[in-house]
Amino acid sequence: MSRYLVVSAIAGEAKYVPEGIPVVVTGVGKTAAAVATARALAGIDTTDLVVLNVGTTGALRDGLSGLYLPSEVINHDLNADAIRAIGLDPMESLPIDGGDGTVLASGDVFVTDPAIRARLAERADLVDMEAYGVAFACRQFGVPVRLVKHVSDAADEAAMDWPALVDASAKVLGEWVRAETSRSA
Repeated sequence: MSRYLVVSAIAGEAKYVPEGIPVVVTGVGKTAAAVATARALAGIDTTDLVVLNVGTTGALRDGLSGLYLPSEVINHDLNADAIRAIGLDPMESLPIDGGDGTVLASGDVFVTDPAIRARLAERADLVDMEAYGVAFACRQFGVPVRLVKHVSDAADEAAMDWPALVDASAKVLGEWVRAETSRSA
């Protein structure tokens, strides 16, 4: 039987997570997410633990909506080619077990620009700001992670309305967590 730890960027994204399931709020961005996740994992027994990174996401392609469980997360604002050119592994892509085949681009850029959206859409389906940091920390601790993302916007100028859209996504995310955790109880 698995135990769960929910990790989200802001409290609003985890507002409807069922009581009794621990929640870590990381703050915005990959660095904050990695540090908060690592701090949480370092302080607990990780035996049979699964981290659920729940949050909103922007759709990089028209027509994407609803809930996704990405199978890969890429660090999109890293110059991976230059790092490889000097002989180092940038680890810009992390596979995620149990995903649905979608690719999530994660970076510290809040995407509203159509040119950035189009560039990211060449490599990914969705975009967020924390999943890579959460997944990287979990990998370092040997803890499985599932990315659970609900499309809140189209990663365009309308993304500036994101604060008003979080609650609707949080309800869907909370219901998914409820169903997932009750199946393994």
